[in-house]
Amino acid sequence: MVCDICGKEGARLRLVTRSYGKGENLLVIEDIPIVSCPHCGESYFTAETLYEIERIKLHRQSFAVKRPVAIAEFA
Repeated sequence: MVCDICGKEGARLRLVTRSYGKGENLLVIEDIPIVSCPHCGESYFTAETLYEIERIKLHRQSFAVKRPVAIAEFA
């Protein structure tokens, strides 16, 4: 895969987890594909991935499964 930032071959897809919102509005999305380049060190989402993230956030009631999550505060 060619990196869109530096143009070199060798970028690869990784799966990441991201959280959006906080408190009662917290949404965690797992297994999001992100392009990661070992040459320039950049990581980025494709336009299609960003579109899908926004769709999931918009229709969270249809996609999300409620699970208990332990939360710690850094203090």
